Amino acid sequence: MLNPHPTRYAELNGVLHDLVTSAQSALGESFVGAYLQGSFALGAGDLHSDCDFLVVVRERPDAGQEAALRALHRDLPHREGHWHRHLEGSYAVARDLRSVEGLGREWLYVDHGADEMRWSEHCNQPWTRWILREHGVTIVGPCPVELMDAVPDHVLRESARAGLVTLADDVLRWCPPTIAWCQRYLVVQASRSMYTVRTGEVASKRDALRWAMMHGDPRWRPLLQQVLADRDLGLDPLAEPRPGSMEAAREFAAYVAAVA
Repeated sequence: MLNPHPTRYAELNGVLHDLVTSAQSALGESFVGAYLQGSFALGAGDLHSDCDFLVVVRERPDAGQEAALRALHRDLPHREGHWHRHLEGSYAVARDLRSVEGLGREWLYVDHGADEMRWSEHCNQPWTRWILREHGVTIVGPCPVELMDAVPDHVLRESARAGLVTLADDVLRWCPPTIAWCQRYLVVQASRSMYTVRTGEVASKRDALRWAMMHGDPRWRPLLQQVLADRDLGLDPLAEPRPGSMEAAREFAAYVAAVA
C-alpha cells in the first residue's frame, strides 16, 4: 500500500500517487519501491523546493519500459497544479544502489520541471545516497536501509572537498551570474559542502546556511543572512543580484574551498 501522506502538501501527495502508480504500471515486476530524498526527506521541503524522488528498479528499463516512463514524464509537467512542474528524480538500478561501487553510473533521470528524460549520474552521488538511506521517505516498498549499504564518511567528505575546487566555475557555467537566484545557489552549495566536510553528513539548504553562520568566519554572516532572507524570493530570471553580492559569493566559495 502506498504511503498516503509522504509530505505535508495534499496536492503534492496526489501528484506523487499518480507518479508512483504510473511507474508501477510501466515497470511491472521490475518495480522495487519509490522514495523521497532531498529537501522533503530532510524535513525542509516547502513551496520553494523541488520534490526529489527515486524509484528503484530491479533491472535497467528495457526499451518498452523506458518509452512508457518517457511518455509519463513528458505529460506530467503540463498537468494543472503547482507540483507537477516541480518533480525531479531518477530510476535507480538496485544493483548500482547497493554499494558505493555503483556510484556515478547513469540512471534514467528527469530534471526539475523538465518534460524530457535523459541518462545521467545526477542522482547517483554520495550525498543523495546518504539522504536516501538515513532520512529517505518511503512511498512504497522496503525501507531504504534494506536496499543499500551505508555511505562511508570519508566518501562523503572527499566528494564535497573535490567539488569545492571548481564550485564557482561549475555553478556559473550553467547558472548566469546576472541572476540573483544563482548568487544564492552558489552560497548555499558552498555552505552545504563545508557542512559535509566538517560533519560527514548532509544538511538542508536552510540548516547549512544557519550552521555556516555559527561555525564559519563571522565576516560571512551578513552574506549568509542575505541569502537566507532572500530564499523565499524564488527564481526570477529578470532579478539581478544585489550590488557586490555575486563577488561576495565567489569570495565565500573560495574561502570554503581553502578551509575545507
